[in-house]
Amino acid sequence: MAVTIRDVAKAAGVSISTVSRALAKPDQVAEATRVHVREAARTLGYRPSPAARGLITGRTGNIGLVVPDLENPYFASICKGVQARARAAGYAVFIADSDEDAAVEAEIVRSLAKQVDGVILCSARGGDDAVRAVAEEHPVVLVNRTVDGVPSIAFDNGGGVRSVMAHLLALGHRTIAYAAGPTSSWSNTVRVEAMRAVAAASPELELLELGNFPPSFSGGLQAGDLAIASGATAVVAFNDLVAVGLIDRLRQRGVGVPEAMSVAGFDNVPVSTLVWPNVTTVDCPRVQMGRASVDLLLDTVLGRAGTPVVPVLGTELIVRNSTGVAPRR
Repeated sequence: MAVTIRDVAKAAGVSISTVSRALAKPDQVAEATRVHVREAARTLGYRPSPAARGLITGRTGNIGLVVPDLENPYFASICKGVQARARAAGYAVFIADSDEDAAVEAEIVRSLAKQVDGVILCSARGGDDAVRAVAEEHPVVLVNRTVDGVPSIAFDNGGGVRSVMAHLLALGHRTIAYAAGPTSSWSNTVRVEAMRAVAAASPELELLELGNFPPSFSGGLQAGDLAIASGATAVVAFNDLVAVGLIDRLRQRGVGVPEAMSVAGFDNVPVSTLVWPNVTTVDCPRVQMGRASVDLLLDTVLGRAGTPVVPVLGTELIVRNSTGVAPRR
């Protein structure tokens, strides 16, 4: 039979309410009593019921994680970091996919609210006002997105753009195209702004914006023909999935990569090393970000003084075989 709190109270020689406080609210019990009760619980193998603990603390012991697309390996890595840190903190994680839909995203957060202590909203697709409205109703931490007044952690998208553009310029590329991601993507907006700033500071550079594409392999296929028609010698893709699709389409059209056209991506997901040529990309520490987002959420939910969280994480350019010296025209 399962050990109950009554068994622990009997073994420790204290009341049931004292056991409850010693396990759920240890600051309300003398240290000697707390140690005695916990030792009795450990000896008996007692495990508190999450439901009962929730009634005492007013918390569920759960965290919600909402992502735009679970099939995208970028978000899988963030999920891994969230799961690991939440497990270490004694929390379970409910994961939901908004399918790149801002309206669905808000509905999911509201539906999760009664089942979790807070929500990590990853790459939120809603507008600033919509995200802020949800955050005012429930504890929310943003990942890869910033909104004034809402706790958030993001990558240095601008720094990543500058590093990949500097790399391509150093290789002699002077006509560079960008295959953008969804218009609802905050990181895409930041990257476009950073690219335009680089172009404005480099008179010799012509920046061509090919348009917005799904952040997937099929999006890269769509961008491929436009990249060829543009006359660019290099293309920066919104992410590695788009970059891989681009490379595949260029191969179909007989355009050598990187001999005739260089291609670079973002995120450094595993698929970037599984194709040939493997993809030059901007690495983002996604697992680290997932872990940090849990710390930030629990600091918010529990009101604890946690380890300082770096709000903007750095990026690193990983140079591989998909970029090379610009071809002579």
